[in-house]
Amino acid sequence: MMTEQAMLPQELIVKIIEGALFAADRTLSLQQLSELFLDMERPSMDELREAIAELQRDYENRALELKEVASGFRFQVRAQLSQWMVRLWEEKPPRYSRAILETLVLIAYRQPITRAEIEEVRGVSVSTAIVKTLQDREWIRVVGQRDVPGKPSLYATTRHFLDYFNLRSLDELPTLAQLREDFAETEKQLSQQLEFNLLEAETEVEAEQPTEGLQQQRHTLDVQLQELELQLKDLDEKSLVFEQALGITTHPDDELDEQLETV
Repeated sequence: MMTEQAMLPQELIVKIIEGALFAADRTLSLQQLSELFLDMERPSMDELREAIAELQRDYENRALELKEVASGFRFQVRAQLSQWMVRLWEEKPPRYSRAILETLVLIAYRQPITRAEIEEVRGVSVSTAIVKTLQDREWIRVVGQRDVPGKPSLYATTRHFLDYFNLRSLDELPTLAQLREDFAETEKQLSQQLEFNLLEAETEVEAEQPTEGLQQQRHTLDVQLQELELQLKDLDEKSLVFEQALGITTHPDDELDEQLETV
């Protein structure tokens, strides 16, 4: 005799998924979310996706977003708030050398690729330390050997790489044209903020305020200006790294994607 399935209200399914994603210390796949329910009450995969879509709509105008990455789903703070969130931690996020970033970009866009092939594009040797750093971060792994003398290892990116960079698959890697557009927009916003802060500082100097209060505000503005200048410098470096790693020079936008396809 078959037991009749007990259907849970959609509202309750949404709450269960939301609670699980907050309680878990990791990304949860659709299958893992499904396993939260007993057999007789388990919603279908389509119903689970509908509940997730409802949650995503609920958080559209919130500081958090429900993001799907390669390993599943997770809540995270929206990227545009990162410049304020980083101030919660005294330690600055790790900065990676241009050599490490160039190597990672080449592996991401040309995988699977050997160390010798990376060196051929970069024009310099790839040290063991660079490969070890990327492997320790679980961003790359060995996926096989090239069928040539010496059987060199083939490197490719990992699922953790996709999760870290908010990607569901390699198909979501941005084209060079998209990156340049994003870089230009971000640089424009940072430049506008820099100009605004400079104007604000000049206005405060002219205003008659108590000396102590003025000095404190000037110090705060100086710190903000330094942060914005560092962000602009970092943005320029990232753009340059991407172009140099792929051996691409400046071209009109309508030629960029075509050139990437031939790299």
